[in-house]
Amino acid sequence: MKGKILLLEDDDSIRNFTKINLMRNEMEVIEANSGEMALQLFEGGGGIDIAILDVMLPGIDGFEVCRSIREKNKEIGIIMLTAKTQDIDKVMGLEFGADDYITKPFSPMELIARVNSLMRRVRLKDDVTEGNTIESGVYKIDFIARKFYKKGEIIELTPTEFLLIKVFVTNPNKALSRDNLLDEVWGKNYIGDLKIVDVNIRRLRQKIEDTPSEPDTIETIWGLGYRWKEAD
Repeated sequence: MKGKILLLEDDDSIRNFTKINLMRNEMEVIEANSGEMALQLFEGGGGIDIAILDVMLPGIDGFEVCRSIREKNKEIGIIMLTAKTQDIDKVMGLEFGADDYITKPFSPMELIARVNSLMRRVRLKDDVTEGNTIESGVYKIDFIARKFYKKGEIIELTPTEFLLIKVFVTNPNKALSRDNLLDEVWGKNYIGDLKIVDVNIRRLRQKIEDTPSEPDTIETIWGLGYRWKEAD
């Protein structure tokens, strides 16, 4: 099997469609039709690589499931499913800790591309090609343990945030466009908009910058993208 997926969707036809396509691509799928059931499966189902969560649900909604899962597990991948196209719904999922989102209706090709891209980030520590660690000023990234430190203290990162940091610290003082970051982190075949880059950068700054509103490590390059400023 390529990975284990927790699938939360209350619409039977959409859930079955999604499950079939995941299984065709050698994914193991455990399914839930409510937020409450999804949290029970998460608590009892070890080895889950990715959670695919519908947003609009009776009872506990997908945002709350996402928040709860992310609080307990920083390394699991999370994709939000939403029938809405407003940017606020996409941003909310990312702010709650999701790595990506898919807007319904979606094609099997898009679904599998997103899942495979996220699986690559989740399993980054299994494919280490650099040295064990890199230090950059007060920061250190440990590729084997998949941990990131500031002044010796661990900063908990999602799989997407960790890969973003990896791209930055291995390209110090280099201006990286949003397209560069999208290709490196989400994959060259990613189907989506650039907003996902900005939201994840904002989330990263909240975690690592002393003053997130006045960042001195992840600098904005206006009209282009971002740069990791390595301390002298």
